[in-house]
Amino acid sequence: MAAPEGLLSSPPTLRPVRIYETVLYAPDVVAAATFYSETLGLRLLEDPDELSAVFRLDHGGVLLLFDPARSSAPGRPVPSHGATGPGHLALGLAPGSLHGVAAELQRRGIEIEREISWDEGGRSLYVRDPAGNSVELIEGEAWPA
Repeated sequence: MAAPEGLLSSPPTLRPVRIYETVLYAPDVVAAATFYSETLGLRLLEDPDELSAVFRLDHGGVLLLFDPARSSAPGRPVPSHGATGPGHLALGLAPGSLHGVAAELQRRGIEIEREISWDEGGRSLYVRDPAGNSVELIEGEAWPA
């Protein structure tokens, strides 16, 4: 399916250069934060609370975890937002590390839901966080440059 005219290009002044932050939703933020910090080794920026947890990734991006009921309430300092059902996040791995990551996940009792080898040469493992979100751990590329 082709993109509607104008969707594939935008004026350079309007084109974002990277994703700065992304959000996943978890009714138990502390349990999800524990998974991302202790199992995946992401760096918490502050202690999680009932509303949110914030992680800084090594290459500058930010992962936010929010309780969907609290973050969708009206009158928040930032615009309200929330989602229902599982979300998806793909985290890039260092070249050559996927096999070791898979072994460590299995050692910790984390079920690997699926493994995929992509046409572009990348390989992915999929696991679930405590809220049911799909977490992809990818080495290499899945999308054309």
